[in-house]
Amino acid sequence: MRFVWFTHSLRSCWNHGNAHFLRGVLRALQARGHSTLACEPAAGWSAANLLREHGAPALDGFSVSFPDLAWRSYACAADLAALVQDADVVVVHEWNEPWLVAALGAMRLRGARFTLLFHDTHHRAVSDPDAIRAFDLDGYDGVLAFGEALAEVYRAWGWGARVTTWHEAADTTVFHPPAAEGPREGLVWIGNWGDGERAAEIEEFLLRPARAAGLPLDIHGVRYPADALRRLAAHGARYHGWLPNAQAPAVFARHLATLHVPRRYYATLLPGIPTIRVFEALACGIPLVSASWEDSEGLFRPGEDFLVARDGAEATRHLRALAAEPALRARLAANGLATIRARHSCDHRAAELLAAVARLGTRAEQAA
Repeated sequence: MRFVWFTHSLRSCWNHGNAHFLRGVLRALQARGHSTLACEPAAGWSAANLLREHGAPALDGFSVSFPDLAWRSYACAADLAALVQDADVVVVHEWNEPWLVAALGAMRLRGARFTLLFHDTHHRAVSDPDAIRAFDLDGYDGVLAFGEALAEVYRAWGWGARVTTWHEAADTTVFHPPAAEGPREGLVWIGNWGDGERAAEIEEFLLRPARAAGLPLDIHGVRYPADALRRLAAHGARYHGWLPNAQAPAVFARHLATLHVPRRYYATLLPGIPTIRVFEALACGIPLVSASWEDSEGLFRPGEDFLVARDGAEATRHLRALAAEPALRARLAANGLATIRARHSCDHRAAELLAAVARLGTRAEQAA
């Protein structure tokens, strides 16, 4: 089958975590014999910011790391027909403009012979539901929701069995343990500021525990305002700015452990949804300490795959233990890696997507 994906960007991962997952899923689909194409707006926000801050070489790095992935840009609705001409499945990510979502839905309603899916990987359905309701999804065959709690929202909106719970996962072609172990020291956190959605949590579960445990802390990410940078500096954290996602495994390999600080909505209104950083870290075999979140779907084995901190004091105790106990680090790394390989690679998600498409039926099958 031919999959065409409309994403905010395939090339740029600047404040665009869905690009990580999409790259891995497209590779996994291709490995299974399918063809893929990613389509992105000609003047997308993520790519524009990456170019502004780091110049053309930053975007060129995508082609070096992912030479096997095809992409095209579009500027207006007139470009869409050619992009989806031979598609069997079209997937539209929620970080797209309403006009695009509506235009593809209208094509489907006029008889386009592809399965059309809406892919939601954000908390706006609960934090800003009007923003999602602004999308015209009348022509869509189904919804891919990146957690059961989000899927339940769409079911309540009338989508019923046409909703598929489809978590993110690790691209294990990129995220895996290093071929040879080298020296490791200190902690690393890879995460964007996120409009202050977890400012207090970053202070409690990351900055204070790292300092209390006496461990150097490296931070990578974007959109940190001046007051946030002052806060990092006050705690002795070293801020490095944007990190190309394909380079994250090498950064993990230089550190003793990493941390997960969920955004507030994923710890409260949408429980059970970890960010892709959890999958990627565990896939690299680095010990992980996570601020508490409810693993309501049983994705992992909390306490075995990673350590859970209910407050800053417990996070500090975990970090001290990891620094002092190589056996603990080795056990967590092995357990987390085993869970990823068993359940949470992009190849697993490709299989789940194919099953969802088979259940919904292709447009050609529905017309027969």
